Amino acid sequence: MSSDIELTANWLRRAKSAVVFTGAGISTESGIPDFRSPGGVWTRHRTVYFDEFCQSAEARHEYWVQKTEAHVEFAAASPNIGHQTIAQWEGQGRIRGVITQNIDGLHQIAGSRDVLQLHGTAREVTCLDCDWRSPVDPLVNQFRETNEVPLCPECGDGRLKHATVSFGQVLPELTLNRAHRWCEEADLIITIGSSLVVYPAAGLPEAGKRNGAKLVIINRDETGLDAIADMLIPGSCGEALSAINAAL
Repeated sequence: MSSDIELTANWLRRAKSAVVFTGAGISTESGIPDFRSPGGVWTRHRTVYFDEFCQSAEARHEYWVQKTEAHVEFAAASPNIGHQTIAQWEGQGRIRGVITQNIDGLHQIAGSRDVLQLHGTAREVTCLDCDWRSPVDPLVNQFRETNEVPLCPECGDGRLKHATVSFGQVLPELTLNRAHRWCEEADLIITIGSSLVVYPAAGLPEAGKRNGAKLVIINRDETGLDAIADMLIPGSCGEALSAINAAL
C-alpha cells in the first residue's frame, strides 16, 4: 500500500492538469450518511421525480419533508481531512479543481474555490418559475414550523425547490460540459468516495482515461471503473488523501 501511495503522490507531483472527482464516500467521513445506504433518506421515503414535483402539490410537500430531514443531517457537518487536503492541493496549484456529485457544500467550506457541482447544492433553494435563489436555512425552518411548502417571495407563488438535481431532472448543461472538458484535458484524475456507476457522472473519469489520463480510484468498496483504473486504493478516503499528501 505504501508504494501505491508513493506512486500516486509522484503522479500528482508531476501532473500538469490533475482533476479530483468526489462522491458520497468522502462526506460520510464527516457524518453525512450516504442516502442510498440502509437507513438513509432514500430507503425511508418514496422517490419524488422532477415531473411529479412540478405538477403535484402533494409531491412537493413530500419532497420538502425529505429535504428537511436530510438538511438536519448535513447542516452541522464540517469538512474532514479529505476535503481539507483537496482544498490545500488546489491552493498549491496541484489540481485544476474539484468535480463533485455531492450536494453538501463541504468542499467550498473547506476552502476549495473551483468546484463543479454536478448535482447542484442543497445549501440553496431556487424558484422554478422566476429563478430566484436564496440560502436554504430560513425556508427549511419555515417548513418545519408550518408544515406548509414555502412559496417564492419574489414572484409570489413560484415553486421553490432545493437547488439540486432531482430524479428525472437533467444535469446542468454548462456544468457538465465544463466537467467533460476538464476530464478530457486532464493527465491525472483522482476519484474519491464514488461508486462510479451513476451516469452521466461516471462517464467523466471514463472519458479522461480514454484521452490518456491516469485514473486513481480511492474508495472503500469496488467501483464500476475498477477494471480500467491505473491505481486502486481501498479504504478510508481521508486516510488515503492524508497519506498521499504526506508523500508529496
